[in-house]
Amino acid sequence: MAGSPTARRRRLSIELKKLREKSALTCAQVGEALDWSGSKVNRMETGSGRVQPSDIDALCRFYSTTDELREFLKSLAREAKTRGWWQVHGSGVPEWFNIYIGLEQEASTFRQYQCELIPGLMQTESYTCELHKTGAHMPAEDIARAVRVRMERQTLLTRSDAPDAWFVVNEGALRHVVGDQALMREQLERVLDSAQLPSVTLQVLPFDSGTYPAAGSFTMLGFPDQEDPDLVYRDGITDAIYLEGEHHVREYTRAFDGLRAAALSPQRSAQLIASVLKDYTS
Repeated sequence: MAGSPTARRRRLSIELKKLREKSALTCAQVGEALDWSGSKVNRMETGSGRVQPSDIDALCRFYSTTDELREFLKSLAREAKTRGWWQVHGSGVPEWFNIYIGLEQEASTFRQYQCELIPGLMQTESYTCELHKTGAHMPAEDIARAVRVRMERQTLLTRSDAPDAWFVVNEGALRHVVGDQALMREQLERVLDSAQLPSVTLQVLPFDSGTYPAAGSFTMLGFPDQEDPDLVYRDGITDAIYLEGEHHVREYTRAFDGLRAAALSPQRSAQLIASVLKDYTS
């Protein structure tokens, strides 16, 4: 699989920041030395601005890096300019979610807690379409694009290099009827099928589990290269937040471990899902 441009842009930002911090300089000091603004250096280190090959050359000369590192950084900059497969769908995928998909495609570990809805990577086309029709206020063509993107994202779980994916789903998500009972039958059958994939572990957090350490859905992504730190992703209606600090990742890891401990085992989770499925069949 070709590297995700979003992940490459993130890695480039990390490497540039490391070089500056190793030199014990501020963005303003680097900018002044190169006749740039300090804000330009900051944008390059946060991934909010394009980085040109000439910028890499100037920075590497200033930091006195090896030729090998300079070429590596230039390759990251080139790959960061490419478009991911999901970006061809235009307005069907908002810009803030484009960033997440790019990171998701590169992840080696995937941890997600869903408290209200079936995880997106397990949703049927009908379930996804119903959600978008109800809440997105999008033109029909954009809804169709958004649904196609979600269906294609699901191939992540069946790739030969699929991430180690662990889902904890609140029982309420299974019993929350989206569409009608026929749609929910199809959806829960898909969940059971997805749970059988070698890369997937699925647990259900039952109503009688008592208190548990989470107040909303979240996703944690880990990456194969140790230079790329884990991150936590939480989305809303119009935007999303990314938490990368060690404290945030540590606390969310602790919360997810608590959720796993409170949830049913994968075997008992499958039994509960099958039981709910029978309710939709009767």
